[in-house]
Amino acid sequence: MMKIIIADKPEGVTSFSFIKRLGNEKYRGEKIGHAGTLDKFASGLMIVLVGSATKLSPLFTSFDKEYIASIRFGIETDTLDPEGAVIRESPLPEEDAVRSVIPDFIGRIRQVPPVYSAIHVDGKRAYREAREGHNVDMPSREVEISSLSLLSLSKEEAVIRASVSKGTYIRSLGRDIASKAGSAGYISALRRLRIGPWTLEDSGLSTAELLEKTGLFSDLVLPDRAEKMAENGFIDPDFLSLDTDLDKPFCRIRAGRFRAVGEKTSGKVRILGRYEDGDL
Repeated sequence: MMKIIIADKPEGVTSFSFIKRLGNEKYRGEKIGHAGTLDKFASGLMIVLVGSATKLSPLFTSFDKEYIASIRFGIETDTLDPEGAVIRESPLPEEDAVRSVIPDFIGRIRQVPPVYSAIHVDGKRAYREAREGHNVDMPSREVEISSLSLLSLSKEEAVIRASVSKGTYIRSLGRDIASKAGSAGYISALRRLRIGPWTLEDSGLSTAELLEKTGLFSDLVLPDRAEKMAENGFIDPDFLSLDTDLDKPFCRIRAGRFRAVGEKTSGKVRILGRYEDGDL
């Protein structure tokens, strides 16, 4: 089986628990995974991968994401979310100050990720080191905020909508907006609306339709005689001339009864996962 599911994770449940429950309810016995976690307090779009779709992770690495987030002013927590301990308090910012700093975060910026994150620092997970009471020096990284708008603003809270590159932490964005406006802040609510071309409105689409929306797939139909070689993971480079669009990085492969999804790199095709005719 190869299946991709657009799911809406509720707040208050971990990503692991959410997909485990989904697997137990509908896909018992199948391998199940996801293409990017959401924090426990957050809700929204998760891409759930079932069966051989769990091998498609290269497909999702470059996708941008879109969120709606609430920034609570006056307090900063160690996790930068509502589940953490208060580590700093500050007067509430002036509303004009919040409005004035929003444009400063659009484009390429340097961002320090939260200490409570899965990033490796000196070979160790940052959040594990933080939980053990160790001081973790988080290096900054360049990220891109392609759009950032202020949806509503009160004395204590701002609601923002942001489209961001991979590696961007909305928790850090909330902290930094509050700090630049002269206050402290943490993300009190977070909802993911989009990953790459997919939104929550796509939840009813088939796996084939979801893959088609990416615009990254071509079709590679091989001669029947190539079936055995394909089953062993080998695609003769000479057959690439049969590909419908060599500029697209991924392809759907067919050879006799063999069906698979592959990634094209350096003139070769690497098989990522097999599927049955009914899957795509």
